[in-house]
Amino acid sequence: MRDYVQRVGTALIGCGKIAAVHAQALSGLPESHFVAVCDADPARSQEFAQHYGVRAYSNVMEMLHAPDVQMVSICTPHPTHAKLAVAAAQARVHMLIEKPMAASLRDCDLAIAAAQEARVKLGVVSQRRFYEPVQRVKCAIEEERIGKPVMANLIVMGWRDEAYYRLDAWRGKWETEGGGVLVNQTPHQLDLLQWFMGPIQELFGYWDNLNHPYIEVEDTAIAVLRFQSGALGTIQVSNSQKPGFGAKIHIHGQNGASVGVQTDGGSSFIAGVTEEVEPPINDVWSVPGEEHLLAQWKTEDRARAQTLDVIFHYHELQIQDFLRAIIEGREPAVNGREGRRHVEIFTAIYRSQRDRRPVMFPLDAERGSELFDGRLSRRYQQAFAS
Repeated sequence: MRDYVQRVGTALIGCGKIAAVHAQALSGLPESHFVAVCDADPARSQEFAQHYGVRAYSNVMEMLHAPDVQMVSICTPHPTHAKLAVAAAQARVHMLIEKPMAASLRDCDLAIAAAQEARVKLGVVSQRRFYEPVQRVKCAIEEERIGKPVMANLIVMGWRDEAYYRLDAWRGKWETEGGGVLVNQTPHQLDLLQWFMGPIQELFGYWDNLNHPYIEVEDTAIAVLRFQSGALGTIQVSNSQKPGFGAKIHIHGQNGASVGVQTDGGSSFIAGVTEEVEPPINDVWSVPGEEHLLAQWKTEDRARAQTLDVIFHYHELQIQDFLRAIIEGREPAVNGREGRRHVEIFTAIYRSQRDRRPVMFPLDAERGSELFDGRLSRRYQQAFAS
């Protein structure tokens, strides 16, 4: 293993829209020495590198084997994550992967196994875990202030139009995106649901494309869940509500109290396009004796959002945690095993519709999962129509 003193030599792969957020953090954090970027398009890599004053590469392996590259952010389309993670691990480079960790469980398992074998850190971006309103919900659950959690509701009503899918050639296609609203727009909320409620026991779900005939992938999905604790839950996500009503997770406790967070107001932000987002807030809070805090927290959170860039700030917090995990020799806040969980949830919804039955957890990668558990097969895509 390479030696780390105070700063980690950092780089990124993929100079697309979310890469600017990572680059800004890597170039400013005291734990980071930002040295290089790589993109399949040499011109884009060169332009991006010049902006940040780092080296440009178009060959991933060449960059990963540079002696000063010790950590890399992977910011490429979802189906490419595993191949790049394995390459980073083989080069003994730590890796932070943008959400979702991968488009299939097979790819998640390949990345996790490679990182374990190489003894490098693997993290997955889930910056909404760092939101103050999200932290309050997690704390209330852990301190049993709502009693045992008995029900959870996740709802994301967003909007994506045809112009969005024209931003990049990979969007809206099974082969190059791996899925739709489940894979791209809602992994953060799926991650928070299982983080709040614990392991899932069983899930039954449906998905469809209801409003976007010009794309292949789903724009709507629903599911019902039973958690190992005995609690029940629902998932309802969509990209079909113009202009978007937001994303919310509500947790209801055995003592009758409820806590909730609105992670996104309106449609979730589009990296490189959205310039301003509504601040995350607690929108439900009926913990006995704490009801009065809701208005106070809303005021505080909205005021805080006026002093920082919500899109950048929480990414920076997670990137900093990952760099400190490398320096301190500990696990990052969201490691590969945690990152696999939201992939497990959306995979269960796809499988449930395909097989017309509930899916039991935990899920293993299936034989033939090079087709994203069958999502590229005609049988899978037509399963709900027959």
